[in-house]
Amino acid sequence: MVQSGMNQERVEKIKKTREKILEILEGYDLNNLSIVTLGSHSALNILKGAKEEGFKTVCLCREKEKIIYESFPVADELIPIEDYSDLLNEEMQERISEMNGILIPHGSFNAYIGNLEKLRIPIFGNRELMYWETIREMQHEWLKKAGLKIPRIIEKPEEINRLVIVKFPGAKGGKGYFLATDYEEFLKKSKEMVEKGLAKAKDFKSAFIQEYILGTNVYFSFFYSPLLDRVELIAIDRRYEADVDSLGKVPSAIQLKLDLSPTYTVVGNFPVVLRESLLSEALKAAKNVVEVSKEIAYPGMVGPFCLEAVFDENAEMTVFEISARIVAGTNTGIPSSAYSYILWGENMYMGRRIARELRLAAEKGDMRDLIF
Repeated sequence: MVQSGMNQERVEKIKKTREKILEILEGYDLNNLSIVTLGSHSALNILKGAKEEGFKTVCLCREKEKIIYESFPVADELIPIEDYSDLLNEEMQERISEMNGILIPHGSFNAYIGNLEKLRIPIFGNRELMYWETIREMQHEWLKKAGLKIPRIIEKPEEINRLVIVKFPGAKGGKGYFLATDYEEFLKKSKEMVEKGLAKAKDFKSAFIQEYILGTNVYFSFFYSPLLDRVELIAIDRRYEADVDSLGKVPSAIQLKLDLSPTYTVVGNFPVVLRESLLSEALKAAKNVVEVSKEIAYPGMVGPFCLEAVFDENAEMTVFEISARIVAGTNTGIPSSAYSYILWGENMYMGRRIARELRLAAEKGDMRDLIF
């Protein structure tokens, strides 16, 4: 069930949390902001966009990723951390607040930090919607309430009676996902994923089992602007997944002999330009999702989000997932995609679009509608 207006206690808690964040924002110098993110996922995208819009940029990075941000000097300041969760330390949060830091979340926040309620730093976006993203059943209800065509959910592995995909909670980039057609196959492949080190036995207690729709996967990256009150299509991509995308190089006879069980770990993304006639359905879906977001998680969608969809043989769209923040597929849109260029008439990509919204709000002297 969608849990917004029905759970007034949580709604009030969310509002109080946001009020505290806005109190911190009141003490910021809006003419001297810093854009801060974790060194992972889409940090290059975020930091480059912020620099192009004139912001100071700060990257919190671990030692093993340091070479990336030294090789691509988009961060004015590199702050060393041992683990992503160091962001939750009181000292780190105070340091970021002192530099008038606005935190830009991405997939690694959901995957490695989890509870954003512990963050007292102003975040661009809606941290409550990012929580909804981590609970696939809540995602499903959100999309359903928006009136979108969505795949069927299989409640128990024993009830599998069609082609399904098995997923795990959080933003794991497809790691350990697999297909199954019945309970016996589910058990067999679950064991294989554990043996390969792609999943843990406990993961299957909270596995999300969803009908698998045959077709072409397409990932729509949108941006909702509270300042302009409009939904913008910034880019479209598709994923390059190991090892399922390599199966075409292996003859079917050998595949059968090897009894292969491919998974869907994402290693990269491709840009996509969709048939123009198919854009209307995606744009309507995005607008519906934004409207419902205002009902389920105060104050609603802010900034980037992604609708993950599949088009079948009749070019009908089914939306199977939503991400309530920037996704890595937007990296293919630097310096612009066909859609962002048509809309803006200049180089525009998701990292820069985030920074542009923040800059426009800062110039107006009011960023309250963008921060949670």
